[in-house]
Amino acid sequence: MNIDPLDCDERLLDDSYRREYLMRLLACGALGLLPARLASAGWFSSDPEKLADDQSIHSLEGSAWVNGETADLKTRIRAGDRVETGADSEIIFAVGGDSFILRSDSRMDIEGGNFLVQGLRLLSGSLLSVFAPRAADEPLIVGAPTATIGIRGTGVYLEAEPELTYVCTCYGEVALASNLDADDAELIATTNHDMPRYVASKAVKGTRIRPAPVINHSNAELKLLEAIVGREPPKGFGAKGYTK
Repeated sequence: MNIDPLDCDERLLDDSYRREYLMRLLACGALGLLPARLASAGWFSSDPEKLADDQSIHSLEGSAWVNGETADLKTRIRAGDRVETGADSEIIFAVGGDSFILRSDSRMDIEGGNFLVQGLRLLSGSLLSVFAPRAADEPLIVGAPTATIGIRGTGVYLEAEPELTYVCTCYGEVALASNLDADDAELIATTNHDMPRYVASKAVKGTRIRPAPVINHSNAELKLLEAIVGREPPKGFGAKGYTK
């Protein structure tokens, strides 16, 4: 039986197939390399638990670095750190009450002190994140190449390219603005991925902000991120619309 460790489909929900799959992985010493997206999918029939107080990283696939040092499951991540991932890699971690999935070939600076995140800069790559509530007059500011996002407590997915930023407000409220024109802005309030946006470097019909599809993130991942910081998604999330 030829089993591809990256092949996650309905067969993995079958107990007999799963048993053989795990036996093959154990036999070749590959269990530690099990992709994070399989573990987070919940096919081990266990609910994710809140991270221990002395733990930052929930799972790590491939290569990641914190302040230039190779990360492992024991690495602590704090505000003030830079987190990077290599090709075909993913790290799922938390800092205080905020949690993150940083995907392949990504680079992010976490601003603040100790375990209090006061801002983020996604310099490149892709990030799914959930944030603890903030005071109305103290929003968390997220910077990307072409956009700035003000957040009070929400779930957000970002993809950052030099000339284009993708922003999906999965639930909650954000204030979204172009980095090239502060007046080119939008207040977004959603419950279920209702208003994804591209923010481009060039304006079309007077704005750099335009509608976008929902891409490359899932409700299951958002639920995982809330769980590892001891929360659940807001009531009504996932009840309609996008349910990937």
